[in-house]
Amino acid sequence: MNLSRRVFLQALTLALLSSNCSKQRRFGDFDIEGLYSAQPFGNVRLLHFTDCHAQLLPVYYREPSNNLAAGERHGRAVPLGGQALLDYYRLKFGSPEAHAFTHLHFIELAEIYGKMGGFAHLATLIERIRGESGPGNTLLLDGGDSWQGSATALWTQGRDMVAACNLLGVDVMTGHWEFTYGSKRVLENLKQFNGEFAAQNIALTDAARFDSDDDNSCVFEPYVIKTLQHARVAVIGQAFPYTPIANPRRFIPDWQFGIQEYNLQGVIDRIKTDKTADVIVLLSHNGLDVDLKLASRVSGLDIILGGHTHDALPQPVLIDNSGGKTWVSNAGSHGKFLAVLDLDVGKGRLKGLNYRLLPVFSNLLPPDPKMQQLIEIVRNPYIDQLTRPLATADRLLYRRDRFHGTFDQLILDALLEVSGADIAMSPGFRWGNTLLPGQTITLEDVMNHTAITYPETYMRFLLGREIKAILEDVADNLFNRDPYYRQGGDMVRVGGLRFNCDPNEEIGRRISGLRMPNGKPLDSDKTYKVAGWAGVGEPSSGKPVWEVVVEYLEDKVKGERGRIF
Repeated sequence: MNLSRRVFLQALTLALLSSNCSKQRRFGDFDIEGLYSAQPFGNVRLLHFTDCHAQLLPVYYREPSNNLAAGERHGRAVPLGGQALLDYYRLKFGSPEAHAFTHLHFIELAEIYGKMGGFAHLATLIERIRGESGPGNTLLLDGGDSWQGSATALWTQGRDMVAACNLLGVDVMTGHWEFTYGSKRVLENLKQFNGEFAAQNIALTDAARFDSDDDNSCVFEPYVIKTLQHARVAVIGQAFPYTPIANPRRFIPDWQFGIQEYNLQGVIDRIKTDKTADVIVLLSHNGLDVDLKLASRVSGLDIILGGHTHDALPQPVLIDNSGGKTWVSNAGSHGKFLAVLDLDVGKGRLKGLNYRLLPVFSNLLPPDPKMQQLIEIVRNPYIDQLTRPLATADRLLYRRDRFHGTFDQLILDALLEVSGADIAMSPGFRWGNTLLPGQTITLEDVMNHTAITYPETYMRFLLGREIKAILEDVADNLFNRDPYYRQGGDMVRVGGLRFNCDPNEEIGRRISGLRMPNGKPLDSDKTYKVAGWAGVGEPSSGKPVWEVVVEYLEDKVKGERGRIF
């Protein structure tokens, strides 16, 4: 389907007029053409999305109000959130972009602008943008975390998303949560993937290499060269470097990861020496902080297209290094955005760049019929389970914030009540849709926050000082002064215990003021019953966490006559 510009804009206008977006009059008129169109620039177009977390349908997804960082910084424009972001990028309050990029007045603006993302709507936008640049001039790049995050992705082991990405026309991808299906499943899925998978920083372990007949230690191709009509583009893959630490090692026992800065420089130098590319791009799942430092230390990269930390940058950051300059961008998450990079390439080098991070408003973009049909085929066998009503939200339920999320609190409350524990812990995952007050909480919503391959709940008995040590360790992963030691994610969520955290302190001194709900301090020498889920060690024997949350919600509904959670 190749939509003309005129037909495309007419479809947008009709969709707008027939939707709740007519309420937008309170904030001024939409500039539809300005939102999704731009003046022609350059001769090569790169499209980038990342961290969609298997969300085939449009979602609400609230951006963080608190995105604190500490230590070494590269690029003063990040991290920003809320009003500070609007001020820095000169975005108008109440505009579509302001809603897409911030948490401000989320409920009111979500009711005006509607849900975002959805692969059928994303497909329409991609097809439109591809059509603008002409045949043979565009690459679609997927930064990873595409195969995980929903019930259907878990139940099909990522196969639903492979099919969707094939229909979307992904040319190159790298990964992270994809590896949690296990190395065997990853390789099987990649056989069905029409694009190419690249990761320069994954190699066989020494033991696996010893047992292999192949002297090559690379698990995947480190990079691919894509020849377009006007330029050759090298896309180097950079998978999440801390996968065996942040996720269970047992899923990928024969693969070793890392940032591999030295190896990366070697790959860049080889491409330059061989003169096989005019532009060199790193398709990264490092996280924004790591990418910014990497850009300052490695020379020869023109662009880093980043993911993992779900940061949505309205403009890229230009970083100086010994060999010149590198543009660093990050394209948000959950299918909310499509990054469009128009490159002016000539005489074997990148001469100029124009960048847009387009919000994907599902009320403004008509669904692509073929993708919509695929989504229905994927969902139909599970539709009764997915739409099973559990309760009604009595507040905004969201996950993404540095220290706290209301959907995470729901999970914690469920763990505490069902297990009878003193304290509950839940990982600081960034993925999961947002629900508005009054929305029905379905099983699909619960799975959107819990659908992993190691969902088992556990019970442990820990001393107070052990609990503090866990919190200190997680905080150091987030706030270490050296970005290379930050693993992404948000702070572990804790129920039944309050604490203070100072990101600028050293490890061992960041966490203070630990108190139980009765106001008593956490006793270092006392043993507490602690419930949790998603342990990265050996599997526990507890129920999957979604069963615990479902049990909790259904008990609440029964106890409160079907009112709300």
